[in-house]
Amino acid sequence: MIRLAALSFAAIFAFTGLAGAQALEERVSIVTSFSRDVTTPFVEAFQRRHPGTRVEIQNRSTTAGVSFIRETRSNPPDMFWASAPDAFEVLKKNQLLQKYTPRAEGIAPRVGPSPTHDPEGFYFGFAASGYGIMYNTRYLRANNLPAPKEWDDLKKPVYFGHIGISAPSRSGTTHLTIETILQGEGWDKGWATLLEIGGNLVSVSDRSFGVPDAVNSGQYGLGIVIDFFGLSAKASGFPVEFVYPSVTTIVPANIGIVAGARNQRAAQAFVEFLLSEEGQLLLLDPKIQRLPVRPATYARAPQGYPNPFTDPSLGRRVTFDGDKSEARYELVNSLYDRLITFRLKELNEAWKAIHAAEASLARRDNAEGRRLVAEARRLASALPLTEAEAGDPAIAGAFQERRPDRPVAARQAEFEERWDAFARRNYAEAKSLAERAARAR
Repeated sequence: MIRLAALSFAAIFAFTGLAGAQALEERVSIVTSFSRDVTTPFVEAFQRRHPGTRVEIQNRSTTAGVSFIRETRSNPPDMFWASAPDAFEVLKKNQLLQKYTPRAEGIAPRVGPSPTHDPEGFYFGFAASGYGIMYNTRYLRANNLPAPKEWDDLKKPVYFGHIGISAPSRSGTTHLTIETILQGEGWDKGWATLLEIGGNLVSVSDRSFGVPDAVNSGQYGLGIVIDFFGLSAKASGFPVEFVYPSVTTIVPANIGIVAGARNQRAAQAFVEFLLSEEGQLLLLDPKIQRLPVRPATYARAPQGYPNPFTDPSLGRRVTFDGDKSEARYELVNSLYDRLITFRLKELNEAWKAIHAAEASLARRDNAEGRRLVAEARRLASALPLTEAEAGDPAIAGAFQERRPDRPVAARQAEFEERWDAFARRNYAEAKSLAERAARAR
């Protein structure tokens, strides 16, 4: 009787589980910034586990994805899947995400300095990411370039014309890299680092995938990227390496269920799959190469795989402030474009002249030359606003993502015109002063 009752209960339980699986909706739609190399293995594995549910992927950049969810709140996609935690904060504050409590076990409560999941339950870390430098080893050997280790290395004249980056206004992961440097080094020193590195840039790509593609092919030698671009390229056989500078951070890459999602059960099942043992193992796929948030998964990782749970140096120097990043998100993107992206030629010329003057002074030192080059450096590193101004809601709140389907607000346009003129004037004067410094006796 007891055995029969147990068997009957087990049968009922199995049937209930099967019914639960069958009860998933026929589709789940996901807006994501991840490439198909990342999403396809997860989609195929999930559909094998839930054969009655089709996963529909919409690829959009992080900023475009946030805008799309805002604009479709009456008929939204089911999920948002991206790296940038500040983008999820934007959606959360606009009440565009809904709460859920994942049931998956074995997930670390924190990864690096950050909680793995949103403490209020609106989005969930399924992997972790850090930011750093990817370089092509063959390119460096051919051009007699040293391997970099720190952001400051990229300021050296030897790297002039060899570095690429994507615009933070077009890439959420690049925005996080820029914010990591600003938060890790401080506003003034961080921008000085970014501007001097900017002087060595050969390209500011309008898509994040363009940078690792160019480094893989040897179009240029070094790229500022999120870690999985470098790690996956190396695992796929490209002659590249990736290094985490000491000023970096490890933050969760997230997924969230959109408020008003029509396919609730399928969306919840997808979250559970990402956090399951099977889903976490997929992160080790050579085409994905992300950091699992389930510590036990690292036992299956290749030798030398980065592990934020055992490497105390990885990302511990910077505690990323997502609220600060979110509050000035569009302002920082616009400022980077006005100082670097749109003025790259002038910035290149200014720093090339500064480095040439410093080389000349190393051979023939003189006080007037040092004075002129110091002023040139000051101008090439100057900012048109303070950190307090950048954090002022009255200023930061004037900025929104630039899009072709709507006009730019008058106040934003006024700031951008002022910053553009500031950059042109400063870079031209910096170049002139540096050229005078090189001729000084």
